[in-house]
Amino acid sequence: MHWLIKKILTFLSVYYAHMLEYRAEIFFWILSGSLPIILMGVWIEAANNSDFGLNAVDFARYFFCVFQVRQFTNIWVIWDFEREVLEGRLSFKLLHPLDPGWHHVVRHITEKITRFPLVVFFTILFFLLYPQAFWIPDLFHFLLTLVIIVIAFALRFLIQYTFAMFAFWTERASAIQQLWNLAYVFLSGMTAPLDVFPDGVREIVMWTPFPYTAYFPAALLIGLPVNIIKSLLIMMGWCIIFFVINRWLWRRGLEQYSGMGA
Repeated sequence: MHWLIKKILTFLSVYYAHMLEYRAEIFFWILSGSLPIILMGVWIEAANNSDFGLNAVDFARYFFCVFQVRQFTNIWVIWDFEREVLEGRLSFKLLHPLDPGWHHVVRHITEKITRFPLVVFFTILFFLLYPQAFWIPDLFHFLLTLVIIVIAFALRFLIQYTFAMFAFWTERASAIQQLWNLAYVFLSGMTAPLDVFPDGVREIVMWTPFPYTAYFPAALLIGLPVNIIKSLLIMMGWCIIFFVINRWLWRRGLEQYSGMGA
């Protein structure tokens, strides 16, 4: 067990040092994900003029939480994997005793660690600029939200890594992710809380994986009514589905990759 922990820590430290070289870029990556903050202003203004069941402070807290959740659940594995397949660099990783997917997992985790100080900075800045929205979530919901964010990260990674497997058959696997992102933007709760959706639409959307990577953790953190048990079961169900599909595509993809002379 000791040697395993030592190897894991070494693996993390190597990729963490690599991500520190990109800390300036990471700052701009955070800013590029500021759409929820922009939409927050729109919904705050709308709440002052109409009744959506949420007031201006609720909208401010919600979109701020969505912004924070997205900092720890953003995934880009499909672009890295696509490039590895097209350039043949995957061949070298296949010689290692470790599944190549773990390299991407660790790279993403260390990038999140690198983001953390900047996330703290933006949190302080937000509450200084909008002190009315300051609140302290209760310990249970805070800890549960942390667990859900980890699961949401795993879900988004599995989804995108599954799409990345199509790089074995097409040079533009990333186009699948771009199409998926269109649905994600509107159905994840990033552009509007699902509470303002019509009841019938919301019920259907809640069976998809989209709300559980943005809306669910944000709503839980600020105290909006959510079905925790049902939501967790749906999240785990989608994780299992995409994991099974991913492993099937991986095996078929390696046959295709070997057939191309790799």
